[in-house]
Amino acid sequence: MRSTNRVFHVLLISFLAIAYGCSARDPEWTFSAPTMGTTYTVKVVEAPRSVTVHTVQRTIDEVLNLIDVSMSQYRSDSEVSRFNAARSTAWFPVSDDLARVVKKSQEVAAQSNGAFDITVGPLVNAWGFGSQRPDHSPSSSELQAISAYVGFQKLEVRAEPAAIRKQNAELQIDVNGIAPGYAVDVLAAKFAHLGLKNFVIDIGGEVAARGHNAAGQPWRIAIERPTDQPAAPFGFVALQDAGVTTSGEYRHYYIKDGRRYSHTVDPRTFAPVQHDLAAVVVAGASTMDIDAWATALNVLGADAGFALARDRGIAAMFVRERNGKLSSTMTQQFRAYVAK
Repeated sequence: MRSTNRVFHVLLISFLAIAYGCSARDPEWTFSAPTMGTTYTVKVVEAPRSVTVHTVQRTIDEVLNLIDVSMSQYRSDSEVSRFNAARSTAWFPVSDDLARVVKKSQEVAAQSNGAFDITVGPLVNAWGFGSQRPDHSPSSSELQAISAYVGFQKLEVRAEPAAIRKQNAELQIDVNGIAPGYAVDVLAAKFAHLGLKNFVIDIGGEVAARGHNAAGQPWRIAIERPTDQPAAPFGFVALQDAGVTTSGEYRHYYIKDGRRYSHTVDPRTFAPVQHDLAAVVVAGASTMDIDAWATALNVLGADAGFALARDRGIAAMFVRERNGKLSSTMTQQFRAYVAK
């Protein structure tokens, strides 16, 4: 699972149009600001005259605030924080948004045999990818104790009325591995409601595109080369009405006593993953779905991940690193997204 080091705290910063270097009727508007411990970038092309720069910015702020209030672990009044703090196994009322995110999380967890699991946070912390890094690796007895309140099977969700429930009162959830993708989907739907047809949304690497760019072509999105070297493209995808995301093992790790510890913890083994998969890239219609699946496939590794993606018809590319060299394999569905 993805670690919790992607801080989930939205900074609502509204910028005037002049801050983006765009006027009210520029052919392309660009918006960018800090959010969720990362940044967002939004580009809008050929907005209708009924939509202003300020309308777009207000819509962005409203959506990000909605997600923050519901799903942030870094504000005590969020739904997730209050659920985690509640030492109860009773149904806990939540918003429809959080119920949707938890429901999709549970579906991907079941379909990936537990490779994606939003209850894995305590294991991630135990391995040193939380707020503090322990001076020793967790012992088998420590991991066994933690496992009593980790596991997607110990979490329930219902839609009507929207609520979630723990089977163990100590269980906690961390939706960092799926909520950014959900935020992208919500924002894309809001844009469509405004009448926007051509735009791209990027929240911390979770990308969705609609229509075409300023040149009238599909949006061309670079896939970062998964190494510790300065950022450089490994390849490109072309998007019109789809999203793309990446989950990888590069940059987020530490080395102790000669061993490399990945930030991705396998919920099934209670330990950081050990494989040669440097990154997995997933494309598809729902950014929330591919956000979760990218993490699940990364946990599974190149071989098992590819087999599952192929069987489920998921558009995915797997990038391995062997002896300092990168190689890739992709499902048939992913080939449709490769930029020509």
